[in-house]
Amino acid sequence: MRFLKKGCHDQTGFTLVEMLIVIILLGILAAIIIPQVTVTTDDAKLNALKTDLTSMRNAIELYYVQHDNTYPGQKDIAGAAPANAAAAATAFVQQLTRYTAVTGVVANVKDATHKYGPYLKNGVLATNPYTNNLSDVTCDITEDDITVKDSTGATTAWKFYTLTGVFMAADGAHDTL
Repeated sequence: MRFLKKGCHDQTGFTLVEMLIVIILLGILAAIIIPQVTVTTDDAKLNALKTDLTSMRNAIELYYVQHDNTYPGQKDIAGAAPANAAAAATAFVQQLTRYTAVTGVVANVKDATHKYGPYLKNGVLATNPYTNNLSDVTCDITEDDITVKDSTGATTAWKFYTLTGVFMAADGAHDTL
């Protein structure tokens, strides 16, 4: 009998109070850590956007200098004025990602005439982390005021003004960068 009695009293485990203390401490730690992770994610997105903007703007400026002060998209891929904004956007992408002549004419291979570029080595525009990583562009071919920056209503990652060279994020929140 003595053996049975002793076995009943030697049970070990956590009490309800100990469990509550651990749960409360975990809740406090989670409340402290989760906002820090969110802030870090936002900072990373903003830094990625700034890096992409700098990279794209540098490519655009280099194109401008090498193409007799003409921005990409200001001429279509055949070297003429683009018929509309969609043609300008197509030319913008191709002129930055392929070989070009000084007139803006695009080619797939480098030769004596098409000796410039590509300005973006990966063959695509940078992605905008605030637009679900889209990389498309809308071109404005009529605005010649360098102070105009309007991204409202844009459904693309980027907006480019072909006459002024202004390149910006078109997500509506970062158009001042």
